[in-house]
Amino acid sequence: MQYVFILDKNKQPLDPCHPARARQLLREKRATVFRRYPFTILLKDRELEESVVHAHQIKLDPGSRTTGIALVRAGDNKVLGAGELTHRGLAIKAAMDDRRAVRRGRRNRKCRYRPPRFDNRRRRDGWLPPSLESRVANLQTWVRRLAWSAPVESISMELVKFDTQALQNPEISGVEYQQGELMGDEIREYLLEKWGRKCAYCGRTGVPLEVEHIVPKSRGGSNRVSNLTLSCHKCNQEKGSLTAAEFGHPEIQAAAWQTLKDAAAVNITRWELWRRLSETGLPVHCGTGGRTKYNRTRFGLPKAHWIDAACVGEMENLYVSPALTPLYIRATGHGCRQMCRMDKYGFPRTGSKGSRRVFGFKTGDMVTAHVPVGKQIGSYQGRLAVRSSGRFNIKVDGRIVQGISHRYCRLDFRSDGYSYSQKGAAFPPHNES
Repeated sequence: MQYVFILDKNKQPLDPCHPARARQLLREKRATVFRRYPFTILLKDRELEESVVHAHQIKLDPGSRTTGIALVRAGDNKVLGAGELTHRGLAIKAAMDDRRAVRRGRRNRKCRYRPPRFDNRRRRDGWLPPSLESRVANLQTWVRRLAWSAPVESISMELVKFDTQALQNPEISGVEYQQGELMGDEIREYLLEKWGRKCAYCGRTGVPLEVEHIVPKSRGGSNRVSNLTLSCHKCNQEKGSLTAAEFGHPEIQAAAWQTLKDAAAVNITRWELWRRLSETGLPVHCGTGGRTKYNRTRFGLPKAHWIDAACVGEMENLYVSPALTPLYIRATGHGCRQMCRMDKYGFPRTGSKGSRRVFGFKTGDMVTAHVPVGKQIGSYQGRLAVRSSGRFNIKVDGRIVQGISHRYCRLDFRSDGYSYSQKGAAFPPHNES
């Protein structure tokens, strides 16, 4: 259950309302549907000056692959809406790798090719690789949409995954990192991310994990994070004063020095994202991953991207309705990449892509189709894939219905570069390590 966004008759944002109230307004013809994702209605008989409006806050938990988003009412810290945005950075990276492979292959075969352009050109300030730029642009888009749909007064984002200052303390020990004080949460969050939230020795998940020394302190090991890992209680007791290699896991020491690609991606984009969000004119408050986990544990909430977003920053209380189901958003792109097919020698044999719009429809549009006759008789609602013949495919509940004529299709939502879903339990299973 997501709260419904409301605009007055001048398209100014009002307080989001309960879905039951929105249905009543629609039945009474006092409102009309303005947008489906996120669901927004437009009032016909209300202006902003006639309404009581409360301040709201957008909260973000930026991630390399998935970002959590939450809209929180500032007065009572009630979560009114949530979403999980899945980025397409890996797909962009793969596409650029394919293009680079074709270009270099033609050079190796001494075919005609574009001469190499050396890296001596100046880049604009804030330039990011396309795979990272897409992550920042996605979040800019959704912050702008939410700020336009609700009376937002500030933005809160998780700026760093863990506080590096806390990691520099070489004397941290005992319950400080074992049992959940804030400094310990910073280190635990780093280790959970690095070791995949499982025991480094037996691979068990879903059990309490303890911070453990790869080389024990009694053998000269230090408290630096490079010498720390996670283990279940049983493995920790069995290992005792042995090193990881002596315990039969020499690979643990090598893995302790591996880098975190996903963490690096977030680290590269964090300040550019903060800068661009600051340009919106809204105050931007920052927090750490350790503080987020500390809040989530204190409020007894399960692990999820959107719940982490709601827990960003300092707060005294937080209310999350058990009926709240997040909107799952996946970036799909706008289909504007210029590409053509190659022959076996690496030369283009087709032109660039033409118009993607057929009979007024475009791949990715959400439609409702009522088919009165034929083998596909029935009603279908889902995501459209256009065909130049005018007989389209519609993806409905995981299956594809083929050959639906454009004459039977009615547009519900025009493709905007994202796909949407709102299925699944409101609260994921509580499996916190």
